Amino acid sequence: MTTDDANLLSTQEMDERFDLLATDAKEYAIFLVGLSGHLLCWHTGAERLFGYQSQEIMGMHFSRFFSSEDVFTGQPEHELKTASADGRADSSCWQVRKDGTRFWCQSVVTPLFDEKKQMRSFARVMHDLTETEVVQAQRKRADGLAEANRNKEEFMALLSHELRSPLSPIVNALNILRQMRTNDPIIEQAGDIIGRQVGVMVRLVDDLLDISRITKGKLRLTKEPIELRVVVNHAAETVRPLMDSRKHEFSISLPTQPLWVEADPARMEQVVVNLLNNAAKYTDTRGLIRLTVIQEEAEAVIRVKDNGVGITPELLPHVFELFTQIDGSLGRSYGGLGIGLALARNLVEMHEGRLQAFSAGLGKGCEFTIKLPVLKAPSGQVAKTVLEPGQRTGRSLRVLVVEDNIDAGDSLSLILRLYGHDVQLARTGPTALEMASASRPDVVLLDIGLPGMDGYQVAKHLRAMPNFKDVMMCALTGYTPSEADRQRQQETGFDHYYVKPVDLAKLLEVFKAIGPPVL
Repeated sequence: MTTDDANLLSTQEMDERFDLLATDAKEYAIFLVGLSGHLLCWHTGAERLFGYQSQEIMGMHFSRFFSSEDVFTGQPEHELKTASADGRADSSCWQVRKDGTRFWCQSVVTPLFDEKKQMRSFARVMHDLTETEVVQAQRKRADGLAEANRNKEEFMALLSHELRSPLSPIVNALNILRQMRTNDPIIEQAGDIIGRQVGVMVRLVDDLLDISRITKGKLRLTKEPIELRVVVNHAAETVRPLMDSRKHEFSISLPTQPLWVEADPARMEQVVVNLLNNAAKYTDTRGLIRLTVIQEEAEAVIRVKDNGVGITPELLPHVFELFTQIDGSLGRSYGGLGIGLALARNLVEMHEGRLQAFSAGLGKGCEFTIKLPVLKAPSGQVAKTVLEPGQRTGRSLRVLVVEDNIDAGDSLSLILRLYGHDVQLARTGPTALEMASASRPDVVLLDIGLPGMDGYQVAKHLRAMPNFKDVMMCALTGYTPSEADRQRQQETGFDHYYVKPVDLAKLLEVFKAIGPPVL
């Protein structure tokens, strides 16, 4: 058959010829997987080699045929990426049958294209090499590597245990010192230093222990329906002291409606805390860090974005590998063992989710994205604190709150969300301008006494933005306005001026007057 003849074959004819080839080649296992790695076709050779009937394996991810060690290092995903990029991926590795036994296998993965030359799936052809002499040598070598890997895992578990033992008396001694009265600032400072460093050691030991449990398959999740906003809020409060100590501008954007997923709440909070800690650590002081939660179709999405040191293109594909260190620049060390991201990825994948990383390069920040399957709100799981009927005021508005006082900003955002509004919170003027540019609000509640760029300067910049003429801007101040203040209010484009604490009833009444959204 000529190349031109092959180009004339329909998709159905190509599928029929593949079926015929796969059925006849019984000494080989041949199957098709989709672009995501889930099985599309399953034939006689594959059934003989792996022991699965077609009806029980179709739709499953082909990573179930790999050893736990290869799954942990990302071998299945590597095969598909290599085949997609190079047109072919060759490998020799252990494969796992339905009954749990292993065999040494040589495999070739190639992409398949439709008549429009669009990649539509992958074909994987495998040959059992278990009985050959060469394979015996390879198996011996692989067994040696597996034994070395087990020794490494046992060492990590032993190390974490041995490190934890001396930490307990150190923490106890520190608590004793803190109970003793002293006005010596040197002793107080020394105690604070010990406390912080012990906290770092405890986190490192916990990460080592968790990685050891995952690689041994001993880490168990206690999954339940959870409201994702609650878990993310807990994580944000956990890292708040670190954010404040490094003077970062830390903003949080949550959906107005509950977002349910099935997860282990403690482990999911651990993942978010891990990503936020990384963002704080790899971002220079006074940086910008944004935590966002949204729903995209059938997935709940958590994004942690910073303007920190970034990741080089060469390192980005390896950032989730165990003991990988992010080096922001020459001569610079950020500490850590390179365990956190590997642990986070494995925990997310244990929740049937995905953890992805993006960076435009060194010095251009990072964005880490968690994607989890959305769970339908469980029956009986409704909010126990709700507004009484008739208390909601008008349509739901997009509100931008700009307030550097943490408690004032958080509490105002919370009550506005309770009334059904979509609220974003900024702590500084530049962050407010960035948020407003990305998503035009209906209302801006703007504190006048902001550090650096004050509220009047922010208002001028906002009014200069396209399509911002009809946005309602309200000034918030802790001082009774003078005539000069009111004059400046008009000059900078404020529609209303409120003295703190804001009268909520008046504010909500003003919200009622806002017209339909600008399309």
